[in-house]
Amino acid sequence: MPDPKPLDGVRVLDFTRLLPGAYATLLLAELGADVVKIEDPRGGDGMRTLRVSDGRSYFDLLNRGKRSLTLDLRSPDAAPILDALLESADVAVDSFRPSAARRLGVDAATLRASRPRLVCVSVLGFDRHSARAETPAHDLNYQALAGLLRPPDLPGPLVSDVGGAMHAAVAILAALVARHRTGAGCALDVTLEGAADAWTLFPATRQLEGACYALYATADGEWLALAALEAKFWRAFCEGIGRPDLVPRQHAAGAEGERVRREIGELMRTRTKDEWLDHFAGVDVCLTPVEHPPVDDRRALPAPALGADTDVVLEAAGVDAAARLQLRRSGVI
Repeated sequence: MPDPKPLDGVRVLDFTRLLPGAYATLLLAELGADVVKIEDPRGGDGMRTLRVSDGRSYFDLLNRGKRSLTLDLRSPDAAPILDALLESADVAVDSFRPSAARRLGVDAATLRASRPRLVCVSVLGFDRHSARAETPAHDLNYQALAGLLRPPDLPGPLVSDVGGAMHAAVAILAALVARHRTGAGCALDVTLEGAADAWTLFPATRQLEGACYALYATADGEWLALAALEAKFWRAFCEGIGRPDLVPRQHAAGAEGERVRREIGELMRTRTKDEWLDHFAGVDVCLTPVEHPPVDDRRALPAPALGADTDVVLEAAGVDAAARLQLRRSGVI
């Protein structure tokens, strides 16, 4: 028997699309939750076919360990099926704009009307009470509005999407703890704009850049990352490269800072990456190799095919084979 997980027995209905909601519910699935992904029978989540610049689809990575059920929420015949699914649900997560959620009947007010123990979390782009509440946007837009971009370069990580997903997962976990204490569920909003804004509170890597916090090339064309922010690490590094005279120059700025960094760069290019790593083995200096992106073996755990679990989930919800056949013929599932 596998070891129990914290969210064993928790059922999550995932109405989300694309990355933020999918990552939020993936975090819950990895904690043991039974995540049932509700997808449109006409193609499912757009992430299934979206390809990024490296040619890969990230759907499998984001949705592994979940179950897929197809249900056309726009059909009036979907309402009783949704009701049956909600009977065993603890959490419902959506990522629709407020008006779309209401139109599809998956807004918190509708879902919780007769289910006060249900935890509903909406992953929104913008605050539902703001002027932009219904404005379509993606990560790039949220970062732009938060002042995180430096044109003409595009940003690195999708900080709004990933940050928003983590905010949502934390909100759900907190709501489940509160429900355990009070017996009542709740309705919560998480905004991707808010996630982007949160990143403006903290320094970016470029703001820390200096001789003690930089990338240095080595003799074999590889790179090492030095992050010796604390004085003790910087001292150990300077002594390790035979330049104790640089210890007082840790945060030198301007021309002096450029000189320190240039002199260290010249020294680092006298040995290979492995030679430097061997040289500093066992010494606390915050020095690591710059590795190539690893192959993620989690892709060996594929996400479910579209609708793969529809019959199993609906059977457990009390929707018999004859009813499922009719729903399938009419395109509802």
